[in-house]
Amino acid sequence: MSSPKDICIKDFAYPLPDERIAKYPLPERDRSKLLVWRGGEITDSQFFRLSGYVPQGSLMVFNNTRVIRARLHFRKATGALIEIFCLEPHTPHDYQLSFAARGRCTWTCLVGNLKKWKEGRLEQTVTVGGKILTLTAERLGESGTGHEIVFDWGDGQTAFSEVLEAIGELPIPPYLNRATEEKDLTTYQTVYSKIKGSVAAPTAGLHFTPAVLADLDSHGVERAEITLHVGAGTFKPVKSERIGGHGMHAEWVSISRETVERLLAHGGHCIAVGTTSVRSLESLYYVGVMLLGGSHSPEEELHVPQWLPYETEDGGRPTVTTEEALRAVLRHLDDHGLNAVQFSTQIIIAPGYDFHIVNAMLTNFHQPQSTLLLLVSAFVGGRWREIYDHALAAGYRFLSYGDSSLLMRGNE
Repeated sequence: MSSPKDICIKDFAYPLPDERIAKYPLPERDRSKLLVWRGGEITDSQFFRLSGYVPQGSLMVFNNTRVIRARLHFRKATGALIEIFCLEPHTPHDYQLSFAARGRCTWTCLVGNLKKWKEGRLEQTVTVGGKILTLTAERLGESGTGHEIVFDWGDGQTAFSEVLEAIGELPIPPYLNRATEEKDLTTYQTVYSKIKGSVAAPTAGLHFTPAVLADLDSHGVERAEITLHVGAGTFKPVKSERIGGHGMHAEWVSISRETVERLLAHGGHCIAVGTTSVRSLESLYYVGVMLLGGSHSPEEELHVPQWLPYETEDGGRPTVTTEEALRAVLRHLDDHGLNAVQFSTQIIIAPGYDFHIVNAMLTNFHQPQSTLLLLVSAFVGGRWREIYDHALAAGYRFLSYGDSSLLMRGNE
């Protein structure tokens, strides 16, 4: 078989009329359509009926990340509007420490209208809890993914998370072609979101309601959580003709000891809610592979490179079983006295990928020629087009606020 790097992205094009992109969610999240694909057979249903398709005793894994108000707007004395889009913390690098910072922190950011901000500080007045503060932003230099921006609000009591809540704007996907509205603050968060850090929602989870979760519980479906903070790179288009020329974005992942143990208790397999959970869980397997292979030194941060799943010394697939990989992760946690494994991942899941942990997944319908569509194709053995043709013909709504699919291979 040829290398996944040789895949032509134009082979993953399909017609998506603008009117099929859902600009807003349905009034009731769980009334969205649900396409169920099981080993090649398609069934049309609705999301609130999900428990009827999930085998009793299954483990379902959710991404509990929460979208932050990542967009900040500053106006210069000249009148020029500068947008600063916070991507990830730089100093302190830890998300929670950065959100808790009082007075000063540095983030890696995208800058809109950069040509109008050659030098100097930007500033604006912020009111937090009745207290008036002056927030300044100063550009320190460029990094690999954006600009290092130091924020200073000269206050030893107010946390950066409070500053963002006071003046930040929740980012919604660019393809919605509209401004963020008040209701997006609720509808663009999952009902189980907890850990702040994403600049985009894990959208497969937007369909869940407390009633659907309770129904899954009553049907004997177990639940576990991971955290992957979704970056703006999730919207990055593939511009190269072949995917070997596309650089995947890195995203931060945290998976608790409890989740690893529950995966082991379920034979190392689960149903992943969303492509972010798929990336996290499949990357977890490769973290275990790296730990077993001795390719990671204790001083280094754990990182899963983009092409690791396809590059082995003999050109074959890893011989490490899922159970061995997960047990290696648990040993790593024991050796370092940790309750969670944290790592970054650049993994690209494309046709030719062998899945190790995920045997069923919930996901929305993705953009043409996107890496997310490559992931779906890999999971359904290349049969993505018949699924998408059916969804288009049957009136499904597409992208972040659209409908969803439950993809199950074989008899799972």
